[in-house]
Amino acid sequence: MAFSSPSLLLSLRSFYSARPILPPLLPKPPAFSSNLLRSHPHHFGAPPKASTEGAAMAQKIFDTEEALMVSLAKYTADLSHKFSVKRGSFSLVLSGGSLVKSLRKLVEPPYMDSVEWSKWHVFWLDEKTIPKDQDGCNYKLAYDYFLSQVPLLPGNVYAINEALSAEGATDDYETCLRHLVKCGVIDMSTATGLPKFDLMLIGMDPDGHIASAFTDHPFLQEDNGKWVTFIHESPKLPIDIITLTLPVINSSAHMAIVSTSGHQAISTSNSVKNSGDLDGKMPIQWVSPEGELTWFLTGDAAETVGEKCV
Repeated sequence: MAFSSPSLLLSLRSFYSARPILPPLLPKPPAFSSNLLRSHPHHFGAPPKASTEGAAMAQKIFDTEEALMVSLAKYTADLSHKFSVKRGSFSLVLSGGSLVKSLRKLVEPPYMDSVEWSKWHVFWLDEKTIPKDQDGCNYKLAYDYFLSQVPLLPGNVYAINEALSAEGATDDYETCLRHLVKCGVIDMSTATGLPKFDLMLIGMDPDGHIASAFTDHPFLQEDNGKWVTFIHESPKLPIDIITLTLPVINSSAHMAIVSTSGHQAISTSNSVKNSGDLDGKMPIQWVSPEGELTWFLTGDAAETVGEKCV
């Protein structure tokens, strides 16, 4: 399967362009071109702050990673069906790291044939400004382990355009999201006026960072009405990273945080206890979605946090 440029509507296909910079084994990266849209901008105004009150939270703790992946696949497929029926589309945000590998059960029966893949619209929590065929690119990781194995519509995969400057790619992605909200592809929160993604899947790193933001990073307190921003020279990588802002992250209808490594136990335990507490030191503790938050845990994290699920 080759992913070409994303299109919001058939009549907008001319607004998109593909840059064939990848080898044949990789898809052509989608690049949203918003020049025409910017000539008729959609003014949404600065949204109010996302709620920091504790979200409805559930913990699913498993003895094995295999059991976790089986449950995560059913959880994702059930939400896909719910929103496909309710709104005619399913908006999914992926993070990088090991999270994508945890989705492999979705490419197996019964989900491969039962999921309405044509309803899916896939976005990224954050992305490095590096070529799509380079190791470390979240798009490449998602393609290698998941996207290349499911029949998504090419125009429904919205990658960040790394060919632009960090500022240009940020504006480009936000313009794309605003148009998709206006079209109804992405829901909008009535509480905040922000995009309300149906499901946001976030992998848990040992240091508790999210969206390439680390402890004490200004990103965590950014409240300027932006939906997308960029982080200059992230502490771990000396490159610019495009990311959804924290208020948008917290506007999600459903969020799943996945931890499958034993060395993440302490971070996970502290985060579960302090989620929503803005005085917490780890970025993951700033996560408090408007909707439902579900933790998928295994390994030593299961022993640290609570009772195990079978």
